[in-house]
This record gives sequence, structure tokens and C-alpha cells, in this order.
Amino acid sequence: MDVIRKIGHNEIVEITTPVLITWNDGKSRLCGDFRALNNYTKADRYPIPRIPHSLDKMEKVKYITKMDCMKCFHQNGVKPNTMKLLRIICHMGIYEYNRIPFVIKNEPAHFQRMMDTIFQEEILEGWMVVYFDEIIIYSVTWEDHVQYIDRVLSKCTPINLKISLKKCDFGQQELLALGHKVSGISLAIDQNKIAAVLQKPVPRNIKYMQYFLGFASYYRNHIKDFSHITSSLYKLCSKDVVFEITKERRDAYERIKYELTNSPVLFLPDF
Repeated sequence: MDVIRKIGHNEIVEITTPVLITWNDGKSRLCGDFRALNNYTKADRYPIPRIPHSLDKMEKVKYITKMDCMKCFHQNGVKPNTMKLLRIICHMGIYEYNRIPFVIKNEPAHFQRMMDTIFQEEILEGWMVVYFDEIIIYSVTWEDHVQYIDRVLSKCTPINLKISLKKCDFGQQELLALGHKVSGISLAIDQNKIAAVLQKPVPRNIKYMQYFLGFASYYRNHIKDFSHITSSLYKLCSKDVVFEITKERRDAYERIKYELTNSPVLFLPDF
């Protein structure tokens, strides 16, 4: 994708330390430490689709397809006048990004806006959901489904929007999407998404407790009495409250972990 280019030795540059991140597939991705740049960047408040609402749209469908954009953020180019802000250094020299790195503050909002614009017609017609790099197509009939897939791919080709074939599932009656196992009649938690979080010990500070509660709240519809169980944990995140893990709070934390791994499958009511 021509993500970075090397800078000449005679050019005066401001640089940042590169950071190597390992993905789930074992491969490495190079990105810079752009925390200082992000601190001075004005936040883009573009609305992100609500996942529960997106999942509700797939009620009573028979066929679902999931497509995943390949290295989604790298598919967006960088304006020439901002490239100098995205420079990194390593033992091979100094480089600058031609494509947006994964750690830039407003890139998620920018990418969502781009995808919503590209597929505005399809989204409004009510057979497609876009959540960042995840494209989900759903239909009642197979004939419509094939037509919808063709329409989406026909839009991707002329703008060079790349799709990762190995991450795609075509024409399934049940698949993993948006952190769930989804079908037209049921909804379950994707256990692959929660495994890493459940292996961690009780959070030792507010930051990690907030992260855990936010993660667990994402699946609150699968946990009976979620608000009651987590009330003592939410109190820990309040101002002027001493962060102390009591037995009650530890039990609440372990209860939520248990409920996540033993959560019920939700079914649509058959009226």
C-alpha cells in the first residue's frame, strides 16, 4: 500500500520513536508514538453506529455476509502538508507515513464517515451495516443476497477499497460479527472476544476498572441483573471514593466473569 517513505539525510525533521505492535495473527505492525500529536488534536465527534441497534436490524433474516476491510486505516492517504507530523525513526533511517497510522486520534471517526458516505444508499435501504472496517450484508432471500454482495463489491473496485478475503464469510445463516455470534433468530456472545479479558485479575486502579465495566456493559443484555451486580464496582469509579477491593467487590467482579462465560443465547420472540 506504500504506507511509508524514507526521508533524505539532509532534511531537518522532528521525529518520534517507533513502536512495534503484535497482532493476533502473530504478525507485527509498525506505528509511531503519536501521543503528543493526539493531545493537541481536536476531537472529531462523528457519531458511531450503536451496535445493539445494528444487531436489531438483522432480525429474521436468513442470509448474512461479513466483509472486513484490509488494514482499514492504511487505506486512507495523508495530505502532503501533514506528512511531516507523522515521522518515525529506526535503525534504517527516518520515515514518514503516506497512509494514516493506526494510532492517530481521529482516524476511527474519519474512517466511519468515509464508509457511511460510500455506502449511504445501501445503508438507507436497510440491508447493510457498516461498523468501522466491518461490512455486514443481510437478506431474507438468496437472490437478493447475491445482488447485494455484487453491489457492494462493485462500489469497492473503482475506489480501490480493499477487502481481506480471509476475514470474509459469505452467505451464512450464522456467523461471528460485532463481537457476537449472530443469526436471524438468535444472538450469543462471541467467546473469542472475551477470553483475554476474563484471564486478567481484579483491576487495581480506576482506569482498568472502567475498562472492564465498559467491556462488560457491552454484553449487559446477556447478564440478568447486570446493574445490580456491578453497582459496587461502579461506585469505585466515583470521585472522592477510595479505591479498595472488598470481598463484595471481588465477588461482583468474579460473578460478571462467570456470567459472561455462561451467558444465555438470546432468541427473538415468536409472535
